Amino acid sequence: MEGQKVEKVKLVEVNRFKEWKVEIILNKRKIREVVNYLMQWKWFTAENNTWKRKKDLENTKEIVAEFEERLSTEVRKQEKLDLVEE
Repeated sequence: MEGQKVEKVKLVEVNRFKEWKVEIILNKRKIREVVNYLMQWKWFTAENNTWKRKKDLENTKEIVAEFEERLSTEVRKQEKLDLVEE
């Protein structure tokens, strides 16, 4: 994106393989029973965000768990708001 700082891309080595480092998970979707997460990659701009299958995220289990906890918290907050509005 225009005006967005772009840093030098660095790969992280995991089990002798070089991988991109995840900054944060932004969203989740399920298509035909396949769970995908929208990944924001460290050192990349938003245009490089990509959807990745849950099964391909073995090395990011902690980040996936953090996202699921945030998602669960947001759902609970929305449910409370819905009750108040009724």
